[in-house]
Order: sequence, then structure tokens, then C-alpha cells
Amino acid sequence: MHLSPVPAEAHWTWERPNGSCLDVAWQCHGEATDQSEQDTAQAMVLVHGFGASSHHWRHNLPVLGKYTRTYALDLIGFGASSQPRALLPGERPGPDQADGSEALTYSFDLWGMQVADFCKEVVQRPVVLVGNSIGGVVTLRAAQLLGNRCKGVVLIDCAQRLMDDKQLASQPAWMAWIRPLLKLLVSQRWLSSALFRNAARRSVIRSVLGQAYPSGANVDDELVELLYRPTQRNGAAEAFRGFINLFDDHLAPDLFKNLHQPVHLIWGEKDPWEPVEEAHRWAETFPCIQSIFVLPDKGHCPHDEQPEKVNKLLVQYFKNIKH
Repeated sequence: MHLSPVPAEAHWTWERPNGSCLDVAWQCHGEATDQSEQDTAQAMVLVHGFGASSHHWRHNLPVLGKYTRTYALDLIGFGASSQPRALLPGERPGPDQADGSEALTYSFDLWGMQVADFCKEVVQRPVVLVGNSIGGVVTLRAAQLLGNRCKGVVLIDCAQRLMDDKQLASQPAWMAWIRPLLKLLVSQRWLSSALFRNAARRSVIRSVLGQAYPSGANVDDELVELLYRPTQRNGAAEAFRGFINLFDDHLAPDLFKNLHQPVHLIWGEKDPWEPVEEAHRWAETFPCIQSIFVLPDKGHCPHDEQPEKVNKLLVQYFKNIKH
């Protein structure tokens, strides 16, 4: 079967239910001609984590695209997609929008709907969703919205969102005392902007990558630049502000309860932020989770730290997920 050509990089105008429009950057690989109709009937869609973009799948897109058409998109607020002003509960939209877009509330419903609509309007075929970090929660929400259009989900070090209000019982007792002050502080745009600008430096990014990639593999100048460049856009601090104020939003376990699609977990054993022990508990608790594969000595982004192994796993899961 021949796959019709599509641009390697493109932009899609996302028309939202309220009539507003947002610009979404995306990439696609997949011009293979030697696969059967069955192999290419469904596509793979990759969803990045916090602070990243579709380019974080740099070692995955070209390889997976040889097997089936594979897409990656920039979530709203990240990469080259629109970066609207963050609107928190109780705030009124201001006149000075960062990119001309209407102010909005950053949330997993927003990103989940973005991915679901992208699959319907751009991909236009059944999909297997793959998400890293917060992209994992996004794919779970998108899978719910897509229903039968989504055939399966692969979570790579899915975000556990330990600072959510619903996780308070698992936090130290003193956290309940400082939480109101913490919420007040991070809601202040001057503070969130200052924190963001401090973090949006090449030296800081490289330091954080040293934690996220324990083996040090593939932490190169290209990776630092692909994470650094989007932080220099005018509205880059807005998604940061919106995200750090998400204290009551979707958690993966709650989404698992209402999920009918098969789920596979890939996890870095030494992830410094999302403990692998919790992933094992998920696998033992929720029937939708069919497997868990732990990568020794790898961290939060094993798809980039050990792409050869992760690519093989993704192709294997893609084959096993029924069309």
C-alpha cells in the first residue's frame, strides 16, 4: 500500500467549540510502500511532556515512520504551537494576549481535546496514542474522548501529579499547612514569570537533563537547543504558569477506571520524579493495563535516552493492538 505524501512539518488551525482558533504545530513521518493494508490502517500519535515539543521524539519519529504513519504535535503552550495567556479561576481576560489568542485555562481537558480533535481532523484514521510524562495523562484523556477511534495507549513514565489536591493524603502533614500559601504564591504572574525565566537558561536545562537522563545518553547540544528555543517565545511563560497552578485536574488512576482501550507502560527504573513503584501498583490494580516494561538505569525520558529499545517496544505493542 502507498501512503499519500504529507508534509514532514506543518501547522493545523484548531477551531475550538467556543469559536476561537489556535495554531498547532505538528510533524509526520511515514512514506513506506512495503507494508500491508492491515499494517497501515492505523497510525501512531506521539505526545510530548512538560516543556518539550514534537521534536523531543527526534529519535523515534523517523524509525516508527518506516513501519506506519506516525505523528507528533506540539501541545498548546509549548513548542511552536499557540501560547495564549493563562487564565486562572477568578481571573478576567486581559487585553494584552501574548500571541493574539484568547486567554484560556491550561488543563488536561484542553490538551486532551486538542489531541482528540487532531486525530479526527488531521490523522483521520484509528490511532495508537503514545505519551511521555504529562503527555501520558493527556493521551489517557484523549483516549476517552476518541472512544473506538483510539485502539490503545502506551505511557512512557506517565506523570503521577503528586502536587494535585487529590494526592494530599499521601503527602507529609506539613504540606497541608503551607499549601494555601503555596497556591497564592504560584498564582502570581510576576513570580511564575521569574521562576520560568530562571529555568529557561541553557545551563539550567542541561542540569535538569542530567537528572532526567541518569545514563547521560543523548544529552547533547541538539537536545538542549530544542528545549531552549521555545522558551524564548513571548508567551512561553504562560503555559508554565497555567501548569503549576493545576491543583485539581485529572489523575491517571481515575482515568484508568473508565478506560476500555489496552494500555502498556514503559518506565525508566531511575526516573527521579515518577517512581517506578507506583507504575507497578497501577499495573497490578487496573485491568486495562496489559504490560509494564522497566528499563534499567534509565530515567524520565527513555524514548530519547534509549530510543532503540523503546522503538522496538512501540512497534511490538502497535502490532499486538487490534485494529
